[in-house]
Amino acid sequence: MNLTRRSLLRSTAATGALAMATSLTGWAKAWAQTSMLHAPEEGATLQLLRWRRFIQSEEDSFMALVAAFTAATGVPVEVLSEGMDDVQPKASVAANVGSGPDMFWGLYSLPHLFSDRCIDVTDVADYIGNKYGGWAPSAEVYGKSGDQWIALPVAYNANLINYRQSAIAEAGFSEMPGDTEGFLELNRALNRIGKPAGMALGFASGDGNAWVHWCLWSHGGNLVDADDNVIINSPETEAALVYAKNLYDVWIPGTASWNDSFNNKAFLAEEVFLTNNGVSIYAAAQNAAAEGDEKMAAMAEDINHAYWPVGPVGKPTEFHICYPLMGMTYTKYPNAVKAFMQFMMEAENYGPWLNGARAYLSHAYAAGEDFAVWTADPKFAPAKPAAYRTLTAGGLGSVGEKAASALADFVVLSMIANACSGRSTPQDAMRVAERQAQRIYR
Repeated sequence: MNLTRRSLLRSTAATGALAMATSLTGWAKAWAQTSMLHAPEEGATLQLLRWRRFIQSEEDSFMALVAAFTAATGVPVEVLSEGMDDVQPKASVAANVGSGPDMFWGLYSLPHLFSDRCIDVTDVADYIGNKYGGWAPSAEVYGKSGDQWIALPVAYNANLINYRQSAIAEAGFSEMPGDTEGFLELNRALNRIGKPAGMALGFASGDGNAWVHWCLWSHGGNLVDADDNVIINSPETEAALVYAKNLYDVWIPGTASWNDSFNNKAFLAEEVFLTNNGVSIYAAAQNAAAEGDEKMAAMAEDINHAYWPVGPVGKPTEFHICYPLMGMTYTKYPNAVKAFMQFMMEAENYGPWLNGARAYLSHAYAAGEDFAVWTADPKFAPAKPAAYRTLTAGGLGSVGEKAASALADFVVLSMIANACSGRSTPQDAMRVAERQAQRIYR
């Protein structure tokens, strides 16, 4: 038998996932007998559509959780995967036609696009919140429509500055600047030494939306005010657009067409030395290093993470990705859906799953502060408080169907992309965004 290092690693990962599923099964069976709020319907089967994994160990851990649920309840769960940008349109179509997967695991305020098509999961959310120290405030905003929970915010992806420590040192910086002016100077310096930065400006639901909203909010700009009145056409927004253009001008060419995977690839290929992302770039470099790639081993040692710099508003304006899980009202098995959601969020499952995610995913409730993942690697630390630092999709305004529509239509992202690429002046870009927002918020 030709047992290579790579095949041994794959075998070890598979064995680890199997061991996790086996260790969970006993606890899961006891849970089904004593703690399950909703007994699944006779003959229930479930289908879940989620975004395609970025870290294999996260998927392995999640599938171990799924296997334990099936072993304990007898309910098979088929897990489908799609590209991150494809979940929202598929969920919207399913909600409109009343047919499709029983559950969707999407981004940001997706459930609010069709809140009346989402199962009421208030009792499950209250149980989890009371048992585990309370939900993060942003999780409540994303999960609730009025007084009713329409989804469980199951995790967050901390969108951080990913950078090469050696590159910023070569550019003359000992650490990541904490303010926007210093951050711009770092980007300019990286360009001068031939080790540029770059962030997605294409229709990138995760990384693209994350950085452009940070940029807008850090300068005091907002799409709407607290009463959902459109206020995007403002001096503060113009200042954000000028700042974004200054960044773009010293970035690697081509970012206007980048989606959510381009920055990962460019960073690992040493085409860019600073970008925004979760910690999946670091995990990918570590995985390659474990398979004997010495270049990736050196890169992993050199990678670090930082919070976004603070702009003229004087406080953090980060936009981390919330991942809500919703059940659809057309499902034949609503009790099974609720049972799965509860099982997924019990700490005995949630902790090992997030540990497998290696800080690419972070917790949504207070008890997650003590999960083992946060002591596994000091480079994970900036991801820990994502749920507590993030602003929500509505900015100053509400998180509801209108905010979800503005995100889905890339109103802010398109405005900044048009100004950065020179397709529009800042004033014209603001006016177009204003008209788009007024149609949504009428």
